[in-house]
Amino acid sequence: MDLKETVLTKNLPKHIAIIMDGNGRWAKQQGMLRAFGHENGTKSVKQTVEACAELGVENLTLYAFSTENWNRPKLEVETLMKLLVSSLKKEISTLQKNNIKLAAIGNLNSLPKKVYKELIEVIEQTKGNTRMTLTLALSYGSREELLNTVKEISLKVKNNIISLEKIDESIINEHLYTHNLPDVDLLIRTSGEQRVSNFLLWQIAYAELYFTSVLWPDFTKQHLYEAIIEYQKRERRFGKTSEQLS
Repeated sequence: MDLKETVLTKNLPKHIAIIMDGNGRWAKQQGMLRAFGHENGTKSVKQTVEACAELGVENLTLYAFSTENWNRPKLEVETLMKLLVSSLKKEISTLQKNNIKLAAIGNLNSLPKKVYKELIEVIEQTKGNTRMTLTLALSYGSREELLNTVKEISLKVKNNIISLEKIDESIINEHLYTHNLPDVDLLIRTSGEQRVSNFLLWQIAYAELYFTSVLWPDFTKQHLYEAIIEYQKRERRFGKTSEQLS
């Protein structure tokens, strides 16, 4: 049975974030190098992006490369960067066809020049698209993001641009990489690990967390539907009681 028909359109998460984990383990199970897992993981990215757009999800953020990933073996990092460039070139037509806008968050200046150039070109070409925003978290770390936010706001206080009394959640939101995005409603992590790994720590404060043992290259549209259906079963109270909600 196609679970797509079971997903309720009236209670869709507005923002889904995914920690795409398990590429290396998947490759190892096949007796292949880790790069083989990353290559196959791009198929799951395409399926997930298309499924979210078809359902009407407004925002999808994918954890593509963390600040900690720079510590991986040099060959693996180089392979990931080459894969990113080739994927961006290959998928530009898919993004345009599906009216999807590409965005990116993270320390983008630390990316190789070729990767950065390709990324900016695709972002520029898709900036007018309105169906969904696909955000890639690249060279991203939430603690670094929060640290930069504190520094920026502190400098503005020092220069009398913002008064200390005016600082609230909205001011902090305005200075985050994700200032154009709503908070995350549903966070999905594949491969069986149950941690958030320095990903969108501020933005997932009230997100529903969904962990699956499926390795990322095996993640299909059906697995996405399962995660959304589970999300729709949960009662999101935001500090209130069930009685208050009803």
